[in-house]
Amino acid sequence: MVKWLSFSIPLPGVLSFIHFGIWDVLDILLVSYLIYRVIHLMKGTRAVQMLFGIFLLLVMALLAKLYRLPGTSWVIDSIRTVWVVAFVILFQPEIRNALTQLGRNRFLGIFLRADSRSLEQAAEACRLLAQKRIGAILVFEKNDGLKNYIESGVEIGARVSSHLLVTIFSTEGPLHDGAVIIRGDTIMAAGCTLPVTQDPAITDAYGMRHRAAVGLTEETDAVVVVVSEERQALSLARYGRLHPCADFMELKAKLYQALHAKGKK
Repeated sequence: MVKWLSFSIPLPGVLSFIHFGIWDVLDILLVSYLIYRVIHLMKGTRAVQMLFGIFLLLVMALLAKLYRLPGTSWVIDSIRTVWVVAFVILFQPEIRNALTQLGRNRFLGIFLRADSRSLEQAAEACRLLAQKRIGAILVFEKNDGLKNYIESGVEIGARVSSHLLVTIFSTEGPLHDGAVIIRGDTIMAAGCTLPVTQDPAITDAYGMRHRAAVGLTEETDAVVVVVSEERQALSLARYGRLHPCADFMELKAKLYQALHAKGKK
């Protein structure tokens, strides 16, 4: 087995001095996957512009060495001493999201099924809220714990009910601006504060509720439903992506799918 894994063959022609083996294939695949993940995480964020700026500095450094420009070389060498710290500071959100997604195990999510009664009640609440032109944001906890966000709101601890959810998001109530977090069949808290995404595609086209929904799903595996008060539109966010729903039935179907629940027959 060990001999088979260490087996390598030379490349043909002028590249015959290079030996290519199974470990080389594995190495290329791993590097390719890492590059793909980095590009995927940075796509649509300000990190792309910052990464381009760093690339320009590297090009300037090479040109300064090549053409022997002492002044430019001195400036770049001085900056180089703090490059690592600056890199961590500039890319802190992207590094945090990358580590979070790396530690997230989506496979375990298929064994965690939501309570179908709770989803029926939550979906009905969204339908009623949209009809009344009342904005809302409902968070459904999955594998990743949301304790920090639950503590930012007011503890409820009540069974999920469409009437209770409509009452919470009523504009006359003090909790209507925050998010409701649901764990299983229980409304854990209301009026919760969520992180806001920095994705320009979301910040330019949507309001605060949608930005908060995407922001939370960038950091956790939670599923978030947003009701827009202006357009009466329904949207579902998961894994940092926002999915508009054409109607109530589409929202309900996506919600059941995302939470691995079985609908009523």
